[in-house]
Amino acid sequence: MSLIRLAYASEATFEAKPLEKGVEPHVARILLVSRRNNAKVSVVGGLYYGDNRFFQYLEGEEEAVRATYQRIQQDPRHRNVRTLIEEPIAAPTFTNWSMKYVPASADVQAFLNRHKLADFNPMAFDSEQCEEMIDLIRRSSQDQKSVNYDETNRKTAPAPQTLSTGLKVGLISAAACLVVALVLVATML
Repeated sequence: MSLIRLAYASEATFEAKPLEKGVEPHVARILLVSRRNNAKVSVVGGLYYGDNRFFQYLEGEEEAVRATYQRIQQDPRHRNVRTLIEEPIAAPTFTNWSMKYVPASADVQAFLNRHKLADFNPMAFDSEQCEEMIDLIRRSSQDQKSVNYDETNRKTAPAPQTLSTGLKVGLISAAACLVVALVLVATML
């Protein structure tokens, strides 16, 4: 069982659309499919999308990570896919994330400012910047700053109403009438 980690950068081929629930719609679809596929093969990691570019970090069994990366390289939503880091690891560092999404945040803006970068261009990152970005993604899950699109939908969905107040009052009244009727019938017998 050999584990590897892999980070890559790519450019999006789609035009960014207005955000839906804090996530660009194309990216939301990528996340939904990635989470399903990655969970099946125990690949974990995180994704950042900004300035029409992706930075993604993956880790897991070597064969599963390579197969996932090959699918990404063939995905028509990515172009100019470039491997930034690819190396063995002793143990996973991202747990419980089949694919974590980090939204545009003050942390990423601070990262760009610290490195005097005008925009988010991970293809130009050196190895230190890659490691810092991976750490930023990892920390964002610990600080609860990431957006889990599936969890967001569950949390914002209203709790189902079983019975309306009027229906409850009606049922209680009907039950009371039924009890009174049964008592009357019993006394007549």
